[in-house]
Amino acid sequence: MRLTLMPCLAFALMTIFAYATAEPHRQLYWGDTHLHTSYSFDAFLNQNQSADPDTAYRWAKGLPVIHPYTQARVQIETPLDFLVVSDHAEGLGIMRAVVNETAEFEPTSWWAEFQRWLALRLIRRTVEEGTSADIFNDLLPIKSDTPGADPVADPANLPYESVLGDFSKTIKHAWYDIVDAAEHHNDPGKFTAILGWEWSSIPTGANLHRVVMTSDGAEKAKQYLPYGSDQSQYPQDLWAWLDQTSQRTNSEFLAIPHNSNVSKGYMFPEVTLKGQPIDVLYAQTRMAWEPVVEVTQIKGDSETYPSLSPNDEFADFEPYDFYMQKSPQKYQASEGDYARSGLKRGLEIEQRIGVNPYKFGMIGSTDAHTGLSSAEENNFWGKMAHDSTPNTKRGDIIGVTKANGWNMAAAGLAGVWASENTRQAIFNAFKRKEVYATTGPRISVRLFAGWNFTPSDVHVRDMASVGYTKGVPMGGDLTRPSTKQPLTILMRAVKDPVGANLDRIQIIKGWVDSRGQSHEKIFNVAWSGNRTLHANGTLSHVGDTVNRDTLTVGDSIGAKELITVWTDPQFDANQSAFYYARVLQVPTPRHSLFDAVALQIEPPNEGPEVIQERAYTSPIWYTP
Repeated sequence: MRLTLMPCLAFALMTIFAYATAEPHRQLYWGDTHLHTSYSFDAFLNQNQSADPDTAYRWAKGLPVIHPYTQARVQIETPLDFLVVSDHAEGLGIMRAVVNETAEFEPTSWWAEFQRWLALRLIRRTVEEGTSADIFNDLLPIKSDTPGADPVADPANLPYESVLGDFSKTIKHAWYDIVDAAEHHNDPGKFTAILGWEWSSIPTGANLHRVVMTSDGAEKAKQYLPYGSDQSQYPQDLWAWLDQTSQRTNSEFLAIPHNSNVSKGYMFPEVTLKGQPIDVLYAQTRMAWEPVVEVTQIKGDSETYPSLSPNDEFADFEPYDFYMQKSPQKYQASEGDYARSGLKRGLEIEQRIGVNPYKFGMIGSTDAHTGLSSAEENNFWGKMAHDSTPNTKRGDIIGVTKANGWNMAAAGLAGVWASENTRQAIFNAFKRKEVYATTGPRISVRLFAGWNFTPSDVHVRDMASVGYTKGVPMGGDLTRPSTKQPLTILMRAVKDPVGANLDRIQIIKGWVDSRGQSHEKIFNVAWSGNRTLHANGTLSHVGDTVNRDTLTVGDSIGAKELITVWTDPQFDANQSAFYYARVLQVPTPRHSLFDAVALQIEPPNEGPEVIQERAYTSPIWYTP
């Protein structure tokens, strides 16, 4: 293992004051903030008609449950510490209620009643025949008529008009069911059931989805109904509703964008969705409500992309090159689609207006629609219920985009450093961005930045106390030091107790130069074995011990733990910058290889045979 160390230096008094009093005894908790059940219309229409919120929580706790499609008994390998059931706000519980004939509608005209009767017959028949995915496909948008313009105002973005009429009563019953299930399963200190939902705007196929979560319980949650994109497809209107509702009910909320990789550049844009310049108020409002972004999940990885980071040899992890729309469209990655380029763009905008609108932490979650939070490669139950078996994974599951179950990734999880396993403590960790993403494995990662970490700090028994005392944790901020010293980072990564060894730790740095132009660079800072850095800073491949026949992974490569203090050799006190760690595992089998061995076929060409799972920490920002 390589250790890069720096002699002791003084650090800013303000940083000492701010973090010396911070609680060092935070524990690592694992969870999923993005899981759909049969109460989501698309989950129900894709063969999940039985895995409800109660099923989701029982699975997360480690109990055996019945799979909604196969009817087999299934069970998570390692239970979660917390879970957010985040069903779509749009039509919440409607399809389930329609098929079960429990939907309640307001009376209307005889013609509207007749249209409703016909629609209900169609829905029930298609569900019974197993062709209900066609209804879902019909609801998908078509591609933009005016690429680059406001997608919500685009003529192609026809609003969904339901012939079912007013179903607010049914939505209220569904929301109350979800709230009651969370209250039943919430067990402070042991398991945390967090309330939330998904706002699912997707104009012209540009994914703008956000998961909303709250620290509050039933008393406050039953004072409102989840806000959906059927009320507005503009994120600013979602933020305004969160503000108004929090003031009215004294509730706490935050929103988590996800799948920026298929946002068509609209998730981290240079201008607002309406084409207006990003100003101070917009930037401050966005960061107040969206402190964290989901950077990896089943529909691909959103850290970066090869065309955006051509010098990054690991930029091609689990790409997902499919849009959620009816009409075919060639995938094209843009800077507004990925977290790393979004973080860089935030620095550029900050140079112009003084506020960074993209100063976000990073987490992973699944976005599974099966009611089963499965991010384990050997225990992956698919995106939708009907692509959860090896025999059905090659089936077309999202309309004409032609994505199938083997294009999906078995990902991800959210790691949270919190004082206790409760709703409030976990919510607070999200707000301060002391959270991170993994693509599935439970790799423990800690990261602190400051001005005077020393070689002896890697040997201290309580690394966290040193980190909080001398620096700031992931998600934190540093300002100009009182003297001319470079920035140092103390970091530690420990392998998943039941997973593979670690390959390396990398630091991803982004910064802006005097012209306001952003840059990025990857530093290999700690690694396993006796490898040495090449002249260009790259590192030889760790190796591959995966047995393709038995699906076992050898223990001859990789490290159980990597720890180091790294000094930025290019630190410029006049340049704003961010730093985050990327931790790589040694190669392990992908879920598609498990399927191939089970089916006794050649490995599917939709993905590689083996992958290097990873973790992404939330960044630390330096501002002069």
